[in-house]
Amino acid sequence: MTSRMLSIGAAVLAVAAAAAQSTNDPRVGLKAGLHDAGEAIRGLERVASLSNPAGFFDPKQPAGTPTPPERDPNLPPPDPNEPPDPRFANMLAFANSDLAFSGTHLFMGSFHGFNTFDIERPTKPKIAASIVCPGGQGDVSVHGNLLFMSVEQTRGRLDCGTGGVATPVSAERFRGVRIFDITDLSRPRQIAAVQTCRGSHTHTLVVDPKDPANLYVYGSGTSSVRSGEELAGCAKEPEDPNTALFSIDVIKVPLASPDKAAIVNRPRIFADPQTGAFGGLQKGGDRGPGTQPARETNQCHDITVFPEVGLAAGACSGNGILLDISDPVHPVRLDAAADKNFAYWHSATFNNDGTKVIFTDEWGGGTRPRCRATDPPNWGADAVFDIVDRKLQFRGYYKMPAAQTETENCVAHNGSLVPVPGRDIMVQAWYQGGLSMFDFTDSAHPIEIAYFDRGPVDARTLVTAGYWSTYWYNGAIYGSEIARGIDVFRLKPTEHMSQNEIDAAALVRSEEVNTQLQTKTVWPAATPVARAYLDQLARTKAIAADRARAVTAALERGDEVRSAKDKNAAAVVDQLETLASQIDRDAGSASGRDAMRLRALAATIKGRAAKLR
Repeated sequence: MTSRMLSIGAAVLAVAAAAAQSTNDPRVGLKAGLHDAGEAIRGLERVASLSNPAGFFDPKQPAGTPTPPERDPNLPPPDPNEPPDPRFANMLAFANSDLAFSGTHLFMGSFHGFNTFDIERPTKPKIAASIVCPGGQGDVSVHGNLLFMSVEQTRGRLDCGTGGVATPVSAERFRGVRIFDITDLSRPRQIAAVQTCRGSHTHTLVVDPKDPANLYVYGSGTSSVRSGEELAGCAKEPEDPNTALFSIDVIKVPLASPDKAAIVNRPRIFADPQTGAFGGLQKGGDRGPGTQPARETNQCHDITVFPEVGLAAGACSGNGILLDISDPVHPVRLDAAADKNFAYWHSATFNNDGTKVIFTDEWGGGTRPRCRATDPPNWGADAVFDIVDRKLQFRGYYKMPAAQTETENCVAHNGSLVPVPGRDIMVQAWYQGGLSMFDFTDSAHPIEIAYFDRGPVDARTLVTAGYWSTYWYNGAIYGSEIARGIDVFRLKPTEHMSQNEIDAAALVRSEEVNTQLQTKTVWPAATPVARAYLDQLARTKAIAADRARAVTAALERGDEVRSAKDKNAAAVVDQLETLASQIDRDAGSASGRDAMRLRALAATIKGRAAKLR
């Protein structure tokens, strides 16, 4: 249980490989506009966009309202602190937030409630239901017929009312995690409302393979502590042994009776292992010239769990932490990292085998311009760690490389893996920096491979907008645009991504996705998967050309065989198995990622042969 601070020297060396914010990029200088902004795209195709439904935008800012005239270039730069144009003043009250997926439906949280979209045809998404229920950013998750929603703001009410709460201490106020029964999507029923001392800024669903009767929820509150008068058991003072600081909420949800959901633990995951003091990690404060001030680690913003490997990664204000969740009710801290370049540890994403984790830094809180040409490329960025012996080892930084303007809030935000076999790829939201897709297979040298960006909402003043989340789901990328609605993208082949790799990723299908609950992707023994490995091995010159041609020819013959009764089936099976054995031997003389890809290619070919027996 150690805490390590990256040295400035190591940080400088690590960031040397990362591109600074570039001004020579198609994303620079895009035209402003709410619904007619300029756009730049590479490696992607935008196949659909859907504006916010009625009731989920400020009526004083109706859809289609033109933005103000372009700013006179001779004027001084806009002041980010200047009050926004009155038409945009109340936009944040209706802002879209995080996404969850189930079957053919997408659920999008909002500061005003949540919306359900039918995405059976990703190119033609349509609104299925809108539920007004204000109370904060409204992050959502789904599990079967249950929907979970975070509530943190003091205006949240038990009854989802829009009138707020009139008195400082009120039994009507709700701050915590709501649970809805969504059996009827058009008429969700709130069946539980678990009150918490700090509310729920975000939450994470946790499944325990040993306990299928229950679901667990890790609730992360980042706001002020409620008074004990309003909610019994809430202590504000850090020195109080019952303080609501320095912990998370573990909520147990009996799946047979979800209405009985309740907090079962508030683990002290930041404690000093020697003294037992609750605040054992970052203390907060100035860390010297050329660094960012630290936030005290008394909360987690986001926790991502990976039950299949027994780990969770917590982005916890002043630290990134690694947790053992083999007992989800009693998570145990394994390691913690601090970084003088990080202002606020915000979210985390594991790679598919749980050997790496990316932490994001939300410098500026998501509402400030932090991707300008003058901003350090390792501030408001991602930090990539390898996980070695259940410890965090820093490897490098990644930041969206195109310089943004003073009127574009931009910083690292939510993203997910793109399931290309043999590679570690993430698509990530950067608010008004758009989305950036990057390869972090080489942890120390992540590279951008695709992007989409729009110009700012307003050319004169900073209006909070852009992508809150960009997530992969069943062959498409869905973006939750804070001010505009939903965008849907598909991948296009480039020198960084082959059509075979895109086809292999599209084979991965899920019935339910909550991005902060990661599950292992297992690719089928299918020809596109084998071809994807071949393309990667050819890209790194790790397979002989004649061997690659032989594999391609054998796969083509295998695709022509319809069943084991086919007269050519036995010969094709023998050829595939021989090639698989040869490639396995090749892997013995290879190293690193190429050795893994060769073994995976051999296994895929063997699986393909087994299907033809």
